[in-house]
Amino acid sequence: MKERLLNRIEINPQIMFGKPVIKGTRLTVEIILEKLAYGESEEGLLKEYPFLKKEDIKAALLYAAKTLSLEEIFQV
Repeated sequence: MKERLLNRIEINPQIMFGKPVIKGTRLTVEIILEKLAYGESEEGLLKEYPFLKKEDIKAALLYAAKTLSLEEIFQV
């Protein structure tokens, strides 16, 4: 399931300067996360972006979680 979701994310330097996007679109993971953070509902996102699927939203969240899990924290 994890790999199936992550396969919905595409990173291509020719699309949105290489930012992670929902495959086949120009909608960035960043935009999805930001809208959710500001209170947009899943249903609201699906209405605003009719090409978006529920799995795309889950993929964006999983991608963000996986990216953060690789982050290293250094004490300064």
